[in-house]
Amino acid sequence: MCFSFEAATTAEAGRLSELHIAVAEDLTRQHGAGPWTSRTTTRGMLYAMRRSKVFVARQAGEIVGTLHLTTRKPWSINTAYFTECPRPLYLIAMAVDPKWQRQGIGRRCLEAARKIAWSWPADVIRLDAFDAEAGAGPFYSKCGWTEVGRARYRNTPLIYFEQLNPQA
Repeated sequence: MCFSFEAATTAEAGRLSELHIAVAEDLTRQHGAGPWTSRTTTRGMLYAMRRSKVFVARQAGEIVGTLHLTTRKPWSINTAYFTECPRPLYLIAMAVDPKWQRQGIGRRCLEAARKIAWSWPADVIRLDAFDAEAGAGPFYSKCGWTEVGRARYRNTPLIYFEQLNPQA
């Protein structure tokens, strides 16, 4: 099977909102309601596409994952925890279709995001993950991301991770 990673198009906004909903529903089924329980709309996805660069992962032509990269600091990030850098990039809204999870898609998405970020150019990629059983903290750790702190935002516990550009 052939894996590809590329910029999303606005025509794919509906499919991407469906993917985010499927992930949220799967997490809610497994772990109960929490901050991961949400309903992304096509309109919301189009808005995200205006505010960030949205990418899709395809396996044999099917969209199996997505992530957003942006230079805008997300509301949930407290920069005091991170390495000071002039050109940070934030990885937000990463999702892998539940039926494709545990097959290396997420890891490959992170590898592709690093390549994009280092050519952006960015000095560091920052992200947060829910500090809960439903959160992806252990996944990011296994993928070599550095945990830089833990914080709460609007009563939601988060783990902050970063990856420094080795060329910066």
